[in-house]
Amino acid sequence: MNDAGSMGLLGLTALEERVYRHFLRNPGTTAEDIHLLLHASQDVVGAALRRLTELGLLRRAEGAAGAAEDPAAGSGAGGTLTAADPEVAVGLLTDRRLSELHHELQQVTRPRHLVAELRAEQGAHTQAGGGVERMTNLAQIRDRIDDLAFFAREEILSVEPYRALTRENIAHARPLDSRCLRRGVRIRSVVLKDALDDPPTAAYLRELNAQGARIRVAADITERVLVYDRHTALVPADPSDTSRGALVAQEPGLVASILALFGKIWDQATDLTDLLGAPAPGSESLTPMELEVLKSMCRVTKDEIGARELGVSLRTYRRHVADVLRTLNASNRPHAALLARERGWI
Repeated sequence: MNDAGSMGLLGLTALEERVYRHFLRNPGTTAEDIHLLLHASQDVVGAALRRLTELGLLRRAEGAAGAAEDPAAGSGAGGTLTAADPEVAVGLLTDRRLSELHHELQQVTRPRHLVAELRAEQGAHTQAGGGVERMTNLAQIRDRIDDLAFFAREEILSVEPYRALTRENIAHARPLDSRCLRRGVRIRSVVLKDALDDPPTAAYLRELNAQGARIRVAADITERVLVYDRHTALVPADPSDTSRGALVAQEPGLVASILALFGKIWDQATDLTDLLGAPAPGSESLTPMELEVLKSMCRVTKDEIGARELGVSLRTYRRHVADVLRTLNASNRPHAALLARERGWI
């Protein structure tokens, strides 16, 4: 027997279809022991018989002896069952299903109030107009920052005037930052010089710096700025009270102004490596992504192929090539490959 339930689209279960087909093949028979034939329990088959009768797909023979109300009553009722003509049966089921779908369609198109209800789930998530979104829920702000970092493709810029990061902050940020750097996302960050007085924070900043992030420090900054791929910026709604929420801006004019502010702060800040002291000759290292680019440079002849193999844009790939050449102080790519082999990097 076919258990696929080809009448399922019309609302029948596979078992109900099998029962209907049984009585099509065997009209005028009783329901006695049909559950054995269908390898199902008597109660389950009885429920299927009742539903098929209610739908009009099964009918008890008129004038049958002891005609019982329950079509699943068995041989004791002495009644026989006949299946409705297929054209009638399909018509009944189609009309019923269309009625259900019409009702569902009305339910789907009616509740416009759901928009307001779902917006309420966003918390105090309101539009400040013109590509600026205001968020006051701190958990949502953190989630948005995580999302923006996760989907960044080219660059993340930040000015963060913290004096210390908690161990929880570091544990939360480390996998996202490392993932961005491995994917070739450029990270530039300005932090307070006082942050270097906190050992865990200083260690984490050195770790980021070693992975390829560019960290600068400033003696006195109060601005808080985050910019992702130069088209989405996040700033406090109230710079004097960050608990009042944040603004997410994608308006080109606003983002351009925030980028200009970042550039000014960046230019006036001091590079972390200058404070840590110049690295010993030959101690410079490549980030994991730069090392992959270096290997690609030695393996392929075209940048397009290398970029495709590493899953980055051609622009990002070529930027990494330039960084590798600068780190190695190489005049060209063959020279870079030679110097890298001398250092044991490849």
